[in-house]
Amino acid sequence: MDLYLTSLGFTASIVTPIFFIVFLGFILRRTGLIDANFVSVSSKLVFTITLPALVFMSIAQMDFHAVFNPGQLTYVILGTLSTFVLIWWLAARWITNPADLGAFIQGAFRSNYGIIGLAVCFNLFGESGLAQASLLLALVIPMYNVLAILCLTLPMRRSQSVSLLSTLFEIAKNPLILAVVFALPISYMGIQLPDVVATTGRYFANLTLPLALLAIGGTLNLKSLRDSSVQAFWATSTKLVFLPLVLTTGAWLVGFRAQELTIMMVLFACPTAAASFVMAKTMGANAELSANIILTTTLGSVITLSIAIYLASLLGWV
Repeated sequence: MDLYLTSLGFTASIVTPIFFIVFLGFILRRTGLIDANFVSVSSKLVFTITLPALVFMSIAQMDFHAVFNPGQLTYVILGTLSTFVLIWWLAARWITNPADLGAFIQGAFRSNYGIIGLAVCFNLFGESGLAQASLLLALVIPMYNVLAILCLTLPMRRSQSVSLLSTLFEIAKNPLILAVVFALPISYMGIQLPDVVATTGRYFANLTLPLALLAIGGTLNLKSLRDSSVQAFWATSTKLVFLPLVLTTGAWLVGFRAQELTIMMVLFACPTAAASFVMAKTMGANAELSANIILTTTLGSVITLSIAIYLASLLGWV
């Protein structure tokens, strides 16, 4: 029980500031200190500048060769793609609004691994865990963004005549994918960033989470939370319970153990990424539903992620 309470306290210490900033954004919007224009502008700023800076700095400064694990990367790719297709197929059976469908799919599969996952892995395994988790981050960022663009644009092809060519163009020009493309060679070749570049990059990266979370809070309203409660509930259940249970069990059956298995479990069990709101807002999907899913998965992950870490400890993975 002491171990579980320790895990619960650590997870809560990561999640509580996130929830607090979202709540602050909600209050600031209600008091008029921020408005719809702030939400729109801050979302674009995060999407085009600060989040790509965070991604670039995280990947460029890791030791690529020390943490490269092709088996782990292959499992994450196959597991994510298969569950993504399954979620889309099931969701399309009952969600008819294209804007809702895209937001639901993205909310159900996309993990906040860059913020919460890296912190958890570092707490569990120290520098070796952080390095291995960073390589997984380099993999999932382009994959998550390509899949997010697909699920946010393809359902609206009929209603808005979105062409396949325009979808591919959206993928190619995505700032987060470009950040990965530029950062990976630097990490692979072990190039040391100049101090002025590293410091400037960290300044921009540090803006990401507060701006994104304030925008999410500014979008929330109680009516939208009630109206989308069923969709938010199923997206939350999928993200926090079904995906980590199925994919972690599969990884164990395949033969992964100890640190590499636990790091994958953390990836699958993290709440929905704040970037999903920014993507939905920028690309015309249901941003309110995205914000609601982020809120419910973030709060729920305090319990589910703590239980997952506790069980991993009991099983001797940690």
